[in-house]
Order: sequence, then structure tokens, then C-alpha cells
Amino acid sequence: MLLQPALHHHKVSLSSSISYSHSVPWKSPKSTLHQTVNYKKLPVIICSISQIHNYGTVDYERRPMIKWNGIYRRISLMENPELGSGSVLNQWENEGKRLTKWELCRVVKELRKYKRYQQALEVYDWMKNRQERFRLSPSDAAIQLDLIAKVRGVSTAEDFFLSLPNTFKDRRVYGALLNAYVQNRMREKAETLFDEMRDKGYVTHALPFNVTMTLYMNIKEYDKVDLMISEMNEKNIKLDIYSYNIWLSSCGSQGSADKMEQVYEQMKSDRSINPNWTTFSTMATMYIKMGQFEKAEDCLRRVESRITGRDRIPYHYLLSLYGNVGNKEEVYRVWNIYKSIFPSIPNLGYHAIISSLVRLDDIEGAEKIYEEWLSVKTSYDPRIANLFISAYVYQGNLDEAESFFDHMLEGGGKPNSNTWEILAQGHISERRTSEALSCLKEAFVTPGSKSWKPNPANVTSFFKLCEEEADMEKKEALEGFLRQSGHLKDKAYASLLGMPVTGDELSTKEDRTGDQIDNEEDDDDDGAEMLILPELSLTTCITSPQSSPAKFMSPANGDREFEI
Repeated sequence: MLLQPALHHHKVSLSSSISYSHSVPWKSPKSTLHQTVNYKKLPVIICSISQIHNYGTVDYERRPMIKWNGIYRRISLMENPELGSGSVLNQWENEGKRLTKWELCRVVKELRKYKRYQQALEVYDWMKNRQERFRLSPSDAAIQLDLIAKVRGVSTAEDFFLSLPNTFKDRRVYGALLNAYVQNRMREKAETLFDEMRDKGYVTHALPFNVTMTLYMNIKEYDKVDLMISEMNEKNIKLDIYSYNIWLSSCGSQGSADKMEQVYEQMKSDRSINPNWTTFSTMATMYIKMGQFEKAEDCLRRVESRITGRDRIPYHYLLSLYGNVGNKEEVYRVWNIYKSIFPSIPNLGYHAIISSLVRLDDIEGAEKIYEEWLSVKTSYDPRIANLFISAYVYQGNLDEAESFFDHMLEGGGKPNSNTWEILAQGHISERRTSEALSCLKEAFVTPGSKSWKPNPANVTSFFKLCEEEADMEKKEALEGFLRQSGHLKDKAYASLLGMPVTGDELSTKEDRTGDQIDNEEDDDDDGAEMLILPELSLTTCITSPQSSPAKFMSPANGDREFEI
């Protein structure tokens, strides 16, 4: 996701004198029942058509969207997803509507865009079971491999790779496997595969270098980024806009404003490169990190001047970054411009401004925006509720946090793992071991928990509290949850907890499927020409302004999308 709740890592000062009117929704909880229907009732879905960088492959954007959009809507609005995409496709054909490969591939593209990876993979499984009708290509194999890695894990993706005929293993399929390793931070396997790709002549352009540099950014080995840039220069492999943006971020992450500015000057002298809004949001993020707020605001003005088309994502970054700078006036100004341009604002947009206002201690303003969101939302995004719950916990007002939690449930919201961890943190601070353990247990079993790990600081605080209370049974219970989840396979994570590594050790990160919040508005997903890169996507790979510790990521769709 583009913007993650940041309150876990920022001490929020809240005024205790805030007065609430009777209209504040979480002050008067009422219980409601959620009604189940066959298909969710949502407004008409408008599928965005992004620019495509085509490498001689099929352009799925040039045909009419009417038929494929109908199929997509049926799959995405299934009330019982466990029935699988295949059941929708069978029903469609039983109605006398014969499906084409182009339509199905376009549906897969849209499902991937909104992180519905399981359903996208089921579409490919359906085609695979009808090989007499659908001839799958290496491009399809690359997409399948990427989806398998996300849904069933990297080891299953490796098995799929080995099962492919050698004629299918082109640079796109190798690239998809490389991307899977990078997303799971499996450094040794990524480096070995990159060397094999180099021997096969598959690294003669920027993209595989960009992906591998993304790995080094995430594991904070910035010197390796410099080495890859040097190799590209030595081999006359032209840096693209993404290469430059990664390089800028690497320099800034090392705290070198001078070096970052030198890279920018080199960008300007490269006639093939036109710095985009993500270039300047990257530099703004780094200047903020270095405390150079004037330079950061200058970059943010350049971001605004380079927004083209109807791209929402730059506004999310502007809202967040101006909040980080501490400029409330600019936050509101950008918000008003944003609302004047777009008839509707997605959940991520509301998350961006509410998060900034909370950080700026404008709780009253944040509450007003929240009430506005309640009146227009199409789905309840727990990440927005988490901002308030976390704020109340940091304020030391656990009762208010729990009241807001109840309000979220009544509004149809489903807590995610972070929600439960925030509540656990509040109970830990009040020395309630039983309640804290109960919340942490819920966090481990909540849908999407595979992509979540408890903050090491919260785990160690709980362990310390259990030791002080001589309650080793609860400490052992949490240790058991950590082992069962596979988190202790991560050597770095286990070391932070002072616990031994268990199972098959991975260099930095366990093999996980990475379940995501399924939100129609999370349009931060891209494809890739040889690498299918939904999270890394290489639309610039900048540091998320609300992540701490920083996760190297892309603002997504900030420039253009690579598509197989």
C-alpha cells in the first residue's frame, strides 16, 4: 500500500481539552448486523487506463472494455470468493458468452492492479485447464509465476519455474522469479539468479538492475547500489528514470545531500531523461530526513508543477510530505485542490490527509475529515481507523481507543493485524498481560496476517512485562505464536527479539505469500515488461513518507506502467 499508518513510530501529542459534539460517531456506539448478499453493491467501477511501455508484446488496452469489465465486476464483487474465479467464468460461458484469451488476460491485469492475486491466479488456472482453447505464452508464464509467488509462496513459484520448458524461460520469466526473490528479500537467491541472467544475456537493459538495486535499498546496502550503477556505466547500459530515482534515494539514505544533488545534475544533463514528479518527491523525502525543510518544500512545489493527467497518487504524497514538513496550511491547500479536481477521493487520499493532520496535532480537523469520509466511503478502510486508535493509545486514553474500535466494528469495518497490535500496545502500557495477549492472538489469525509482523518493541515490552509479573505462561504463548507464524525464520527479526532462528533460515525475510488488504482503491499496483512488480513496480522506488523504518517502495503509477 502506498501510505502505511505511521503512528506506531511517532509520538503524537494530543490535546486533552478536545471537546466532542454529539455528532462524533464513536461516542454513541450502537450494534448493527452485517447483511450478506451474493454480490456487493458498489458504484460503477471506472477502470483506469494507464500509459503502457510496450516491448513488442500484446497491448491489452486498445480493445473495448465493455465485455472484460463485466467479467471483472462479477469476479471482484463475489460475496463468496472461496467459490473461485472459475465459478464465475463457468457461469459466464453457461450463459452463452464465449470468453477469449484477450478478455481473460485483461481481467487478470485489472485483478492484479487491485491486488486480487488469488482471483487472478484462478483465472489462469481456469485457462490452463483448457489448453485446447488457450495457448499460453512465456509472457503468461511470467505473470503466473509472479502470482504463484504471492499466493502460494516462493518455493511453489520455484517449482513452477523448474517445470517450464526451456523455450519458455526467457528474460521475462527469469525476471519474474528475480522479482519474487527481491520482494521476499532473499538476497543470496536473487544474486545467484542475477548472475545466471547476466550469463544468458538477459541483463542488457536497466530493468533487472533496477530491481536488484531495490533489494539493496531495502536491506540498506547502499554501496551495492553504487556498484550496480558503475556496472551499468561500464557496460554502456543506459540509466532510465527509475535508475536515477533509485540512485537519488540511495544517496539521500546515506545522508549525503551533496551527492544526491550531483546525481540530479547528471540527470538534467542526460537529454533522454525528464525528471518527473517522483524524482522530486524522492528528493523531498530525503531532504526531510536530513532536516533540510526549505529544500524539501522547494521540491514539493516542483512535484506539484509536474503532475499530469488525472493521477491521484502525487496528491497523496504531497499531503503526507507537507505533513512531515509541518506545514498545515499547505496540507489544507493541496487537499482543497485535490477535491476540486476529482469528483471522488479514494480511501488512500483520506488516509493521507488524516495522517498528516494527526501528526500536526490538528485532531479536530482530522475528525472533521473523518466524518466527511464516513459520508462518502464505499468501504470501511481499517487503516484510517488505526490512525485514531493509535493516537488515543499514544495519548494514554485506551478507553477512547477501544470506543473508536467498537465504532469501527459497528460501521462494518474489519480490524486488521495492525489494529489489534495497536490495542495490544495500549494494554501493555497499562500492564494488562491477558488483554494484550488476547489482542496479539487476534492479530496473528486475522485475514492478511501473513504480511504482518508485530513490532519488535511491542514484543520485547510484552516479554519484559511478563517477566516482571512472573507470568511466563503468557510469554511462552506469544513465543509460540511467533514460531507458528514463521516469523522466527527471519534471522534479523529473531535477533531483535533475542530469540533463536527456527526452521529454514532465510537471509533477512521469511518466504511469505504477502496477503494484502483487498481494497478497490489501492491502485498502487503496476505490471512490468520482464518483471511483474506490483509493490516494487519501479515507477521510481522512493521511500514512503509515512513508513518507519523506511521501506523502499514506489509511489506507483507515478509515471507509467510496464506491461507484459
